[in-house]
Amino acid sequence: MEQAIDQFILYLATERGLSDNYQIAVRRSLETFASWYEKHTNSNSPSSVELQHLSDYLAQRKDQGLAVGSLRFEIISLKIFFRHLLSRGTVSIDPSEKLDSPRLEQQLPETLNEIDVENLIESIDANKPLGRRDHAIVELLYSSGLRVSELTSARIENIDLDEGVIRVTGKGNKTRLVPVGRRANEALTDYLSNERPKLVRSGRTSSHIFLSVRGSSLTTNRIRQILKSRAKLAGIEKNVYPHLLRHSFATHLLANGADLRVIQEMLGHADIATTQIYTHVDQSQLKSLHRNFHPRP
Repeated sequence: MEQAIDQFILYLATERGLSDNYQIAVRRSLETFASWYEKHTNSNSPSSVELQHLSDYLAQRKDQGLAVGSLRFEIISLKIFFRHLLSRGTVSIDPSEKLDSPRLEQQLPETLNEIDVENLIESIDANKPLGRRDHAIVELLYSSGLRVSELTSARIENIDLDEGVIRVTGKGNKTRLVPVGRRANEALTDYLSNERPKLVRSGRTSSHIFLSVRGSSLTTNRIRQILKSRAKLAGIEKNVYPHLLRHSFATHLLANGADLRVIQEMLGHADIATTQIYTHVDQSQLKSLHRNFHPRP
């Protein structure tokens, strides 16, 4: 089982190009099952795993209080693992084929309204230390709907301010070109010309766009801290984090008439179904407006 898991994780890394975090999560899930399976059957062979074993294991995990989302991930990990083993001839039957995934209650993503976004951006004083950098960070996250990992990994050679586009590398190591809005373009130009040169440290600085005071590239955690601090200074009570701006970007585009397929392309979603959640957000806003302003709600 251990060898099969190692080979499968290698496949996810080399042939599927999936992220390190995803590989770690899948490995943890499969190793937890492998440990349970060996303890309960005295076997360590994937070819002897049956549907009942998987069902018993998942039932125990559910009894232990595993959340529905986590349980769903466990099932998906087992399914893709055994499907892979079947395709390689390691097992003759896929025991996970008839496993049913629990239904998830759809949770609509949180968003900031356009006024809150404007207040957040306008509250950043570019004339104060790191103001130009933080201003450019918020403008770019909202303008282009980037994931925080895409923002931190972006390099100067990835951005074309004349054309108003940035090339980012997203999930599955896939690259895409995303438009950069006029205001974000202006903020980036200001930062790159007037503040980033002051942050450069010899022997430490790479070509990453956003730098720390020590000259190194910013981490995803540091970006989260920056947003939280800037939101507090702007008087925004809601918890503000990078993905909130990504959700707001998509929701505001849709509300202003953008095509869902275009939003999917800009967000880098492989499946349109992932993007369609924003239509539900927009519909909920329409219902709220109807309740508040219609004479007979």
